[in-house]
Amino acid sequence: MAGNGGIIGPTKDLNTPKTKVTSFTSSGTFNVATCQSTTAPEILVVAGGGAGGHDAGGGGGGGGGLRTATCVSITNGMTVTVGGGGSPSPGSPAPNGNGSVSTFGPVTSAGGGGGGNENSTAAIVQGAPGGSGGGGSSSGSTPKAGGSGNTPPVSPSQGNNGGAGDGQPGVARAGGGGGGAGGAGANAVVPGSSAGNGGNGTANDITGSCVTYAGGGGGNICSGTPGAGGPGGGGAGNAGSAGTPGTTNTGGGGGGRAGNGGPGIVIVKESFKCASGVWDLNTVLDEVASNNWVKREVTVDYLVVAGGGSGAASDIGGGGGAGGYRASGYGPSPLQGSALTLNMGEYAITVGAGGALVPGPAAQDANGNDGSNSVFSTITSAGGGGGGANISPSFSSPCNVGRSGGSGGGGSYKSAAGAAGNTPPTDPPQGNPGGKGQNAPIGPSSAGAGGGGGATAAGGCGAVPSGGAGGAGAPNTILGPDTTYAGGGGGAGELGNSGSGGAGGGGAGGSGPNPGGGVGVAGTANTGGGGGGADGINKDSGAGGSGIVVVRVPSSFTLAGTPCAAFCGSTHPGGDKIGKFTASGTLTIGGA
Repeated sequence: MAGNGGIIGPTKDLNTPKTKVTSFTSSGTFNVATCQSTTAPEILVVAGGGAGGHDAGGGGGGGGGLRTATCVSITNGMTVTVGGGGSPSPGSPAPNGNGSVSTFGPVTSAGGGGGGNENSTAAIVQGAPGGSGGGGSSSGSTPKAGGSGNTPPVSPSQGNNGGAGDGQPGVARAGGGGGGAGGAGANAVVPGSSAGNGGNGTANDITGSCVTYAGGGGGNICSGTPGAGGPGGGGAGNAGSAGTPGTTNTGGGGGGRAGNGGPGIVIVKESFKCASGVWDLNTVLDEVASNNWVKREVTVDYLVVAGGGSGAASDIGGGGGAGGYRASGYGPSPLQGSALTLNMGEYAITVGAGGALVPGPAAQDANGNDGSNSVFSTITSAGGGGGGANISPSFSSPCNVGRSGGSGGGGSYKSAAGAAGNTPPTDPPQGNPGGKGQNAPIGPSSAGAGGGGGATAAGGCGAVPSGGAGGAGAPNTILGPDTTYAGGGGGAGELGNSGSGGAGGGGAGGSGPNPGGGVGVAGTANTGGGGGGADGINKDSGAGGSGIVVVRVPSSFTLAGTPCAAFCGSTHPGGDKIGKFTASGTLTIGGA
């Protein structure tokens, strides 16, 4: 073999980009990564949060401005400024305690506005403007406004407004919540019984983990319920004592009554490729045979549940079928498929939506809508079938059967059949058929529709006078706790006799007095549960529950996912890495 600089094995370009994440928790100097060709780094710049206003009715501090950017030109020696949190006002009158700006190159985020100070001059009883605005105080006989967020203005917005104080002197004296990067601060309740909560911050996964930044501080109150700090490091207000400071290096606003604002943070993520012939053997490649290099393989367990079907909007409509259930383990043995053997790298994740409800007034006697498929690698779980509906308001025509899918929808009133499950067929089966509707004359002994099928059982048949129960779903412990998924929706019934939703997120069927009827209950989100059928031609059916995708790998590998809001990563007590997707995104499997 020809020499190649001391590397044993063939030389080739490394296709998988490397990344370097640099976090600044204080001001400093940035230097680019070595062996790099970065052209579009990712930047997160969070300013310092504002301090909470002084005295018993002080407003919460606003979260620091939060900005992201790409395609920023980077060079060695760039100055990085990390803004400090605002300091609380020492007494009355005193200025608002605004946070300080954070900067990286052309990106500047404004410090959070300080909370309004109670019993002070007119200029400072209101929350101060900033990246997010501070909450207004309780001072005088009128509510004191929160400060404006996104000040100075940038697009996209860097923050939100603070909430107003209660304007009830001598009562509870409640301050408004500081604004956060993801939501405005809440107003205090008038008359004052509770202070305003801080606004929500914004989640970001630039570091590889989902972290929430720039939450607003909660307002303070003299007596009553203080405002909670917003997610993202916002400090809580208190009842008659000092507020909680904002969390360090989140840019969270301080709680009302002089809570310090949290310092900001600056994070830079570079992506680059090293030169040809340079290998990262620990994380990318293994030599499995002489002159034969392949990507490292990993055994992946999975749970893939599709969106459930919605119930029918009909006089006595069938329940929606559960989304298809496919798993490699951790559940009932008859339903376990084989684990996947995959290469490290990126994989698209599709989490199926539940079937939309059918509005009774707008579309009476309409079949339920099918759920959408969930997909991971070669595993596709089919959306649940919609419930069956009567096709004519006169009830003289034959009824529709349910719709087929991962599990089938239940049949409607008048002996309509339930639809097939496990469609398209998989081995092991991904679901079961819906139940048959029961025929009976309209009146005191009116019959019920069939329930939608579930992962482990068919939907129950309608009876006189009850709707059929949704089929039971499957328990699974891939996340650790025993959770049941993919239960069928219940069929509608008359006179208070609806079918129950199947275990695993199935919604109950509607029921009520003839002719009023009742709406179907929606399937539970991220279970793949079917929605319940509606009773009455003017009642909405229950929507299907959305699906879920979970993957699990040995401890020697890593899991990451985007976007941040869809992915949640964790480590099982036994060491395995677990990734859960509640919405569509991208999974990355890497080395330890």
